[in-house]
Amino acid sequence: MTIWVNEQIDPSGMIHACIATCNESQAKDCHDSFQNNLTETQKAAGWVAQLRTVNSWDEVPVNSLKLN
Repeated sequence: MTIWVNEQIDPSGMIHACIATCNESQAKDCHDSFQNNLTETQKAAGWVAQLRTVNSWDEVPVNSLKLN
C-alpha cells in the first residue's frame, strides 16, 4: 500500500502541518495547497512543502491528519 504524506516543514526541521492519504490525487492537491500557502518570506527562510510516500501507516508522523 502506498501512503502519500504531505508535510510543511520549517527551517529547523519541525513539521507544522502533516496530512496523509492513500489517494494520490488528493495528496497532490494538498501538496499544491501547502506549497501555495507558503509566503515568500517563509520560502526565503527555508520553509518547504514536502510530498513523500511510505508503505505503512507506522511510517506516518504521529501528529498527522490521516485521510482514508
